[in-house]
Formats: sequence, C-alpha cells, structure tokens
Amino acid sequence: MPDMQNSRSPVSVLLYKWAGAWGPFSVKIPCGECSLTVDVINDTLSTDLAGVPVNLEIRDWLTEWWRPLPKGGWHAPIVLVEGRLVSQGNALNRGVLTEAIINAHARNSELSGNHLFGKATCPHCVRAKEHLQNAGMAFEYRDVVKNPRDLYEMLARVKPIIGHKTPVTVPQIWIDGRYVGGADQLSEIVDARVEPNPDRGRCSMSAA
Repeated sequence: MPDMQNSRSPVSVLLYKWAGAWGPFSVKIPCGECSLTVDVINDTLSTDLAGVPVNLEIRDWLTEWWRPLPKGGWHAPIVLVEGRLVSQGNALNRGVLTEAIINAHARNSELSGNHLFGKATCPHCVRAKEHLQNAGMAFEYRDVVKNPRDLYEMLARVKPIIGHKTPVTVPQIWIDGRYVGGADQLSEIVDARVEPNPDRGRCSMSAA
C-alpha cells in the first residue's frame, strides 16, 4: 500500500527482552518468547505496517529492569508503544502491535489524498465508489474487513471526529485529506460540484 500520509514523527516501539546483567546476576539462558517477539515485530513492520515510520529500540531487561516498572512492565518480553504497555510475559500478538502502532501513527500524522474505507458487502460503499468513479476522481479503497491495518486506521481517525460513543459505520470517506463522512455526504459534494475537469490532477469535485 502506498504511503498516503503526512507523518510528523516516527512511532516509538521499545522492547525489553530477557537478557543483560545486573550486579552479580546475568542472563545465561535466552528467552524463546523474546526471540519470537523480535521476529513478530520485524515481520509486522515490513509487511502489515510497511510505510509507517517506526523507531524500534531493543534493550536488555535485566540491565534496566526498573525502567519499564512505572509503565506496568515487569515480565519480559515487554513491549511499549509510545511509552504505553501493550504486551508482556508472552510472545507478542501481531494484531495487538498493529493496532497500537496505527493508533499512535494516526495521532502523529494526517491523511492526504482521497480514501474510502469500506467493505465489499456494503451497498453504500458500492454507491460511494460509483460516485467517485463517475466523477473521475482517483482514490484509495481501504477494505476494513480484509485488512486489519485499514480497520484500525479508520477507527483511530474517525472516532475523534464523531465521538468515541458513536457507532462507526462504512463507508468513511476523506477527500483531499479532509473528512467527508459517508456516502450521503459524498453525494452532496458531487451534486454541488461542476463536471470533472480532466486537465486537473484531481477531479473538480475536490476541495478548492
């Protein structure tokens, strides 16, 4: 997926693994779940989260065992995203990591371009896609059922706008990086605009 976001700063991911030394104590037997967690993080960053800027730091837990304690981390492997504890004591679940990073990334970045978050079985999503296609506007279709990253990003971006207690439906649409709403709101924009101008890089329904 192309990076369609303007990021202000990379998301900080910190892993404390079972390793290191403190005083007379040292880790002599490596932790298999720590090794699995490193593999999960690296693979998730290169696949599910490709294009999302992340700063990954790995530290030895025994050498700095007191540092994650204020965050609630005491059992390696300990994973913190933007200073918030997301996992400890077990091999990391990649879905948990993806959601935490996407939530942080949404707070640190703004969408650019045109995005339609939807699902294949939604007739309103189909109608919205037809509106955009008929208007000659290029857009990024984000399937929230098939792609966890798209679901997490849609929720992270729309909840602060509509309120955390408001149920989220699809489609959710952004035009030129600005939130539009659903298919009905999009149709109002289409009806209010002139015919598409092929000489522009975007459709003439785009915001001035």
